[in-house]
Amino acid sequence: MTYQETCNYLFTQTPMFEKQGVSGYKEGLENSLALDKHFGHPHKNFHCIHIAGTNGKGSCAHTIAAILQQCGYRVGLYTSPHLVDFRERIRINGQPIPESYVIEFVKKERLFFEPLQPTFFELTTAMAFKYFSEMRVDIAVIEVGLGGRLDCTNIITPILSVITNISLDHTQLLGQSLEQIAMEKAGIIKPGVPVVIGEALPETRPVFEAVAEEKKAPLIFAEDQPEVMHAEVKFSEMVYDTRSYGKIIGELCGNYQEKNANTILCAIRKLEDFGYMYRFTDDSKSPAKGVEIRAGFKNVCATTGLMGRWQVVSKSPMVVCDTGHNTAGWQYLSRQLREVKCRKMYIVFGVVEDKDVDGIMALLPKNATYFFTKARNKRAVSEGVLQMMGQQLGLTGEAYPSVATAYAAAKSKVGIDDFVFIGGSSYVVADFLKNCL
Repeated sequence: MTYQETCNYLFTQTPMFEKQGVSGYKEGLENSLALDKHFGHPHKNFHCIHIAGTNGKGSCAHTIAAILQQCGYRVGLYTSPHLVDFRERIRINGQPIPESYVIEFVKKERLFFEPLQPTFFELTTAMAFKYFSEMRVDIAVIEVGLGGRLDCTNIITPILSVITNISLDHTQLLGQSLEQIAMEKAGIIKPGVPVVIGEALPETRPVFEAVAEEKKAPLIFAEDQPEVMHAEVKFSEMVYDTRSYGKIIGELCGNYQEKNANTILCAIRKLEDFGYMYRFTDDSKSPAKGVEIRAGFKNVCATTGLMGRWQVVSKSPMVVCDTGHNTAGWQYLSRQLREVKCRKMYIVFGVVEDKDVDGIMALLPKNATYFFTKARNKRAVSEGVLQMMGQQLGLTGEAYPSVATAYAAAKSKVGIDDFVFIGGSSYVVADFLKNCL
């Protein structure tokens, strides 16, 4: 098989939550444990940092990986979903897994794994752990796919766990309340392993406290030990004044990144306590000076390949895409859109059906012209339905059958002083980056 044929096999022959929704999700760790045993428990050959949460997992994972790379580590990074190419999910020092490795993995191992009928994510996770082990990474930053307790990444015992935040998302699988979802995410907390909680709510804090106490895991609430004292957007960058590391320039500049930055810096403080920030540095380059940390924040996209986080793809006119895809994410995005100074605002918007579509659309700014669309995904809400819902909310716009046609229509109207935003779903951003640039 060619690389593209191999990807098509992975996308179509294994159940895939991202395309199928609930029917593509398999509960339990049986397959993950069977695959892990078959490959000789590869995850035991490197240290891990495990990151869960409703929003911010990707930004935190990529930034922590970028900082560790600046410290001289060989860093594995496992995230999802991909936007343009499957290989984005599995990286070492920012470089995607080679096409040849993906092809050979499927060719060589399919006789073993096909009888197991693994999901796409189970198989991809096994591939990532095997690859990281064979390439001898020092440390891997592992992002949870969905939930935590029953996620197939949860076979690892990390040196540090991070839970970014909790909001109502994937309620059909994780629970209908914040407490239930927090309990699922808290499933990544391991006996004796420190855990950083980025943001806690009155409903979720007691859950984390109870699980951490049961597991005798040191518990750190980042909000109780704030590192970020002040943050603001300046010239498409975030400028942070921090307690321990001075001024930090962040390449990721969405308003929501302030909370992520505090979570990241709290996690980095714990890694410093463990001695992980000292590798390959001499006495004159103490991590307390924050050299590696500042470099990681400033160059995270180039260092790790991150895309789709308030990503500026054009400055004249300004065109931005963002993968924010649930109500909690849009509470930040709608605020940031209101702050944009422009003559006219055009928004290419689509969303998938298992999100709180009503809640998201209620947050959309009314002073924009909309290009309602759908991504190439079975879970996408039709553009006509979105247009109808938008009309009921006082949103002005037309419906387009694809992200490419929607963006083309927006581009035909935009002036030099206007602003275009593409988002509502990771899959809308993926289609935009694949087909419109």
